[in-house]
Amino acid sequence: MVLESFDLKDKTAVVTGGARGIGRAIAEGFAQAGAYLVIADIDLDAAQKARAELEERGVRAAAVRCDVRVAAEADELVRAAMERFGRIDVLVNNAGISGAAKPIVRLTDEEWANTLAVNLSGPFFCSRAAAREMIKQKSGRIINILSMAAHQAIIHSGDYCASKGGGLMLTKVLALELIRHNIRVNAICPGMFDTNMAPALREHIMKNIRQMIPIGRFAHLEEIKGLALFLASPASDYLVGSAIPIDGGWSLS
Repeated sequence: MVLESFDLKDKTAVVTGGARGIGRAIAEGFAQAGAYLVIADIDLDAAQKARAELEERGVRAAAVRCDVRVAAEADELVRAAMERFGRIDVLVNNAGISGAAKPIVRLTDEEWANTLAVNLSGPFFCSRAAAREMIKQKSGRIINILSMAAHQAIIHSGDYCASKGGGLMLTKVLALELIRHNIRVNAICPGMFDTNMAPALREHIMKNIRQMIPIGRFAHLEEIKGLALFLASPASDYLVGSAIPIDGGWSLS
């Protein structure tokens, strides 16, 4: 049956930035499909809280503090997952920041470097570490959470757009190199989710929402679960190096 191809029973999934927002929603979706979860987050308390809530529902889960900007911490994340569950079947590179939100001429060296470190170096470090184990297993899936900013220039978001555009190319190169090892790499490009959005930005978007987002609203966290599960499961076996938008039609406007 087709629904069986979405099963993640006894699979281990690592989700960075998994304690809240999109990462938390994806982790919960995977748990509902039977996966074991490793919740990785720079905020260990939040990761432990997420783990505890999953365990209360009978989900096998672990919490790991990880600053994805640091290669050694990405390596340790993978080591911890292997030690706890013995394998890594899915890596979701979700940890990210929105950048400095200012004109390029006002961006500091530190702001530029930090956005690239979190949004581009982080997925590289985590993917490299996980892929080394997945190659041994001869299977695995890597899902990069990008943004429509990977495709579309956004004013006063030069650091963010550059980091997500780089993530798109990283996705494609990883996909090309790893498919021979039965490892599939794809990406999700979310549009606007009303999570931790600055009030002023939210107000501006709401005034112009029909012009910006044809569906006329922000995305709900529940709406990313199905797409992430599709990419994590055998249902997407023939998908390699794709970057799928979930944007309410933003890319059409």
